[in-house]
Amino acid sequence: MQCCLIVDDSDIIRKVAGQFAERAGYMIIEAGDGAQALTACRARVPDVILLDWQLPGMSPLEFLRELRAVSTGAWPQILYMMTELDIADLTAVHSAGITDFILKPFYRETLMAKLAEFARARHIA
Repeated sequence: MQCCLIVDDSDIIRKVAGQFAERAGYMIIEAGDGAQALTACRARVPDVILLDWQLPGMSPLEFLRELRAVSTGAWPQILYMMTELDIADLTAVHSAGITDFILKPFYRETLMAKLAEFARARHIA
């Protein structure tokens, strides 16, 4: 079963996104900050990461740099979750390895479509 790591300091976002990802067939791991997420990635690099744009204690760019050191196999698909569209930030994290982005609050249909797109891409690769 594919694994989805949801990294967000909001319990509500993690729970809601987790329910949608479970419906899409993913096993869910949750992390409230970047350090917890890296600990989870050291145990198992997930297939998909839903990454909040504001993490306590660690910026998303720092998380992505650290993830590079942890991820020795295939790079996970990363959906960057933003509350406002900041082109400079989006460009920086895209260069660091995110796959796509979504604006919060997100609609179920939008998140499910992104997860389905990620699953299709994995089957093609």
